[in-house]
Amino acid sequence: MSGLEPFGARLRRAMDERGPLCVGIDPHASLLAEWGLNDDVAGLERFSRTVVEAVADRVAVLKPQSAFFERFGSRGVAVLEKSVAEARAAGALVVMDAKRGDIGSTMAAYAESFLHKDAPLFSDALTVSPYLGYGSLSPAVALARENGAGLFVLALTSNPEGGEVQHAVRSDGRNVGATMLAHLAAENTGEEPLGSFGAVVGATLGDLSTYDLDINGPLLAPGIGAQGATPADLPGVFGAAVRNVVPNVSRGVLRHGPDAVALRDATERFAAEIRRAVTPS
Repeated sequence: MSGLEPFGARLRRAMDERGPLCVGIDPHASLLAEWGLNDDVAGLERFSRTVVEAVADRVAVLKPQSAFFERFGSRGVAVLEKSVAEARAAGALVVMDAKRGDIGSTMAAYAESFLHKDAPLFSDALTVSPYLGYGSLSPAVALARENGAGLFVLALTSNPEGGEVQHAVRSDGRNVGATMLAHLAAENTGEEPLGSFGAVVGATLGDLSTYDLDINGPLLAPGIGAQGATPADLPGVFGAAVRNVVPNVSRGVLRHGPDAVALRDATERFAAEIRRAVTPS
């Protein structure tokens, strides 16, 4: 065992102490250009370092998008390793947005890359795709439990194409997205104060009252800011499960860089709006 508390317990404490905001680190080429940075490893490193230094000491979660680092090869991955370590050292939990999904030994290797305590890219949680069957995630579930880490499973995503799979109806009358939520609820049974196995559920989806979102685990909610959802929308989308929502904002914060003070100010504005929206009156 890693000696770490389970991810769910650590996340609950971080959300209670810092608020539930998750800030994405998405250094895509257009954003580097907006910051006046070159689309190269030096620009990537400057971007990532600036975000981590500006906000990692005040948000519950940072979520680097692995693809934007991987595109620079091994040097980009080295920047990602450093960013993860520095973010965690500053007190933020790191959710690696890599959306890995495969079967057998390949899934086990993906899990080793991000969820083993001794891995250079060890993260507090990993986003994963269950669409080779939920059971294909078993190696990641097992390693996450062993190392005090967590998973966020794609369940009800906000991209229009997602409905082809997630809204498909099974022979038992339940759609695939609802089935993934049920699997996660089972993983989290009996866990306190919060399970470590969460779902990715888009904040832009509107009323989700036909789904049972009470999975005793966190709900990572992309879509706040540039994608059109607002903090005020969260109670209407997530209902009674809103206390366990981790709203993700990426461009809404990142567009204020490279000025660190502006990044912090934007982070604090979103955090305050989210806190007001999700706190019972």
